[in-house]
Amino acid sequence: MLKRWCGVGVALLVGIAAGHGQTASQKWVGTWATSAMGAEGGFAVKVFADSTLREVVHISAGGPSVRVRFTNEFGKDPLTINDAHVAVSTGAGGIKDGTDHAVTFGSAASVRIAPGATIYSDAVNLATAPLSDLAISFHVPAQVMRAETFHGFADQENWMAHGDVADAPTLPSPVTLTAWYFISGVDVAAEEGSRAVVTLGDSITDGALSTVNANRRWPDVLASRLSQEHGTQHVSVLNEGIGGNRVLNEGYGPSAVTRLDRDVLAQNGAKYLVILEGINDIGRLQRLQGPEDEITTQEMELGLKQIADRGHLHGLKVYGATLTPYGGAGYFSDKGEQIREEVNQWIRTSGTFDGVIDFDQITRDPQNPNRFNPLYDSGDHLHPNDAGYKAMGEGVDLKLFR
Repeated sequence: MLKRWCGVGVALLVGIAAGHGQTASQKWVGTWATSAMGAEGGFAVKVFADSTLREVVHISAGGPSVRVRFTNEFGKDPLTINDAHVAVSTGAGGIKDGTDHAVTFGSAASVRIAPGATIYSDAVNLATAPLSDLAISFHVPAQVMRAETFHGFADQENWMAHGDVADAPTLPSPVTLTAWYFISGVDVAAEEGSRAVVTLGDSITDGALSTVNANRRWPDVLASRLSQEHGTQHVSVLNEGIGGNRVLNEGYGPSAVTRLDRDVLAQNGAKYLVILEGINDIGRLQRLQGPEDEITTQEMELGLKQIADRGHLHGLKVYGATLTPYGGAGYFSDKGEQIREEVNQWIRTSGTFDGVIDFDQITRDPQNPNRFNPLYDSGDHLHPNDAGYKAMGEGVDLKLFR
């Protein structure tokens, strides 16, 4: 862990030194983000060699220029990025004519990222519109590169092609990918009043079972509303959800407590934090895999309070989101339901948070409050469908971000 964070520090120093194409006073705000995770936990590790990746991201706020954050945080070998490009996506792996821009690193076309490190590109003079899609393309050279750093469920089609074809308008014979590899963020040049909302959560924030390529996760719905709201057009939303994530213990990705510094506090322009975490901690009570899985209400509340307190220490407004119903889900238990209700009551009444977003109230069945409203249930009784995500995103009071 010490080596990993030292690597991150080195990368940050390199990023500062590589300030070509930007002024020292230039400020940035995140417009898209995803949480990097390791390939442990049953995920198959893809191997890339002499491959071009083209990955599509849906940004929230626009701006006159952008920069991309590349990551090798969980890698065991150095990662080389060659011939990177960013352009406006036209869907299906294509890019819009006249929008393709080369991405450099300290004015160089290639960069080597040490294991455990992240690095920002130089500024790219590509003007972007709010709520638009960007295609980030880059070449991984002939080295055999194990994709140990990725985000497992993108709910977005991405592509891989053989050779260095990063500037091709359409990739030749592409293979479809369902994850994001080696990228974790996009920033835009900050304008007056720019600020970001970070949503820290699990698969329900990640958008599990929402329509692929449609950007119907609840943070997407919130971003669209903020973009349309007069006076909040510069408020972006950064989705730091990981499917299977837990507050207290490792699972799919580091726990929320573990990854707070990287995924929340280090995000450029972050002013607000929304926490929706804990349902997977509770779910483990049905299928204990170790003594640490037998969590209590008090332990859950302590973990969430630690996150809120650290957010406050860094000047963030922190909003607690109540845990959505899970009655009928595969890992439902009476004990877990009791903890969910107690934690939700604590979120509403403890005063730990600067405000409360009551997703439980928004999504539950009025007749069976421990279950999803049938209109919002994806079918697994744990994740919302598109209508449920829409109700969640529309149920957030925008006054929280003014």
